Amino acid sequence: MEQPKDKPRGGKRSGAGRKSAFGGDKTIALRVPEPLKPILQQWLDDYRSWRTANSEEASNFRTLGSQLSELSLPLFASSVPAGSPVPADDLKEADIDLNAHLVNRPGDTFMVTVKGDSMQGAGIHDGDLLLVERSREPRNGKVVVAALNGELTVKRLERSANGLRLLPENPAYQPITVPEDASFFIWGVVTRVIHKVD
Repeated sequence: MEQPKDKPRGGKRSGAGRKSAFGGDKTIALRVPEPLKPILQQWLDDYRSWRTANSEEASNFRTLGSQLSELSLPLFASSVPAGSPVPADDLKEADIDLNAHLVNRPGDTFMVTVKGDSMQGAGIHDGDLLLVERSREPRNGKVVVAALNGELTVKRLERSANGLRLLPENPAYQPITVPEDASFFIWGVVTRVIHKVD
């Protein structure tokens, strides 16, 4: 009597392995600067929820930072002087959409919180929120958010024949020269500062 043949072991089996948390999308490992972890984690959580509810295609999912709710505030015709008081004008001139006013390119914009006082001369203080545009060209003299050897910093960019430097706006700090062999990447150009008034 012929004995049944043993089934081959090993090899790739259809449907085997850990299931993706992103609705079947292939995933990769990626190292990111630690300060950006909560921002990217929130975006991935939102994407996971969206992908689960829309299992067919993910192409309509908006870019990070583009899901901005509409918020309009009244703009009054009178400017506010910082010197002597002037008569008030109660006429409202228009409504201002803060998203349109503050963010030029929602899909290319992210926010980051400032830690430290090295840029206070540029009006950037500890605890401020920065709006950063990734697609804007980091020209000489612009304030940028950059990663140098894995550490994020906000500084004024200086380009010269001698190379790149990151300049603070506080005499208590020294300029940072970017070595040619350093791991250096500019995340974006700072376009706005949101500062809380005590």
